Amino acid sequence: ALIMMYLFFVWFDFSPGGLFSPEYAQAAWSWGRVNDLIQHMYLPIVVLGTAGTASLIRITRANLLDELAKPYVVTARAKGLSEWKVIAKYPVRIALNPAISLTAYILPFLISGSVIVGVVLSLPTVGPMLVKALVAQDMYLGGGIILLIGFMTVIGTFISDLLLLWIDPRIRFEGE
Repeated sequence: ALIMMYLFFVWFDFSPGGLFSPEYAQAAWSWGRVNDLIQHMYLPIVVLGTAGTASLIRITRANLLDELAKPYVVTARAKGLSEWKVIAKYPVRIALNPAISLTAYILPFLISGSVIVGVVLSLPTVGPMLVKALVAQDMYLGGGIILLIGFMTVIGTFISDLLLLWIDPRIRFEGE
């Protein structure tokens, strides 16, 4: 986040710290303030988005390359199926399993990652609030935020399990 702040400041002559520019910090809501908010959201979105996306892309690519070397793909190619059908029918769906399982941790990662990004970029998010709660030894607020992160992990895991059930042809209910 610090490196991105530096690059935004040097290349775009834009100070990305905070949620609003000083002239809009206490102003009433207007289109100018919404535009300023959107301009200040680029950096946190890029920082949080690229952190999790790189690992998902690498895992998906490695699994897809493993699946493409398997005999059923070679057989489908030998039968004359188009390359798009060969790849999209089974290898992609099977290669997405680990990536979908990892998406279960994206929701809590976004919240816990926003703690660091919020502190570094001085955004009024959960991050500075958690740090203040921990410094002030406010166990109820700190515990509530940590409970929220745990709840998001459970929800993310549930969603990823449902996606795996829908995408992977090998996973079925026991009665089917």
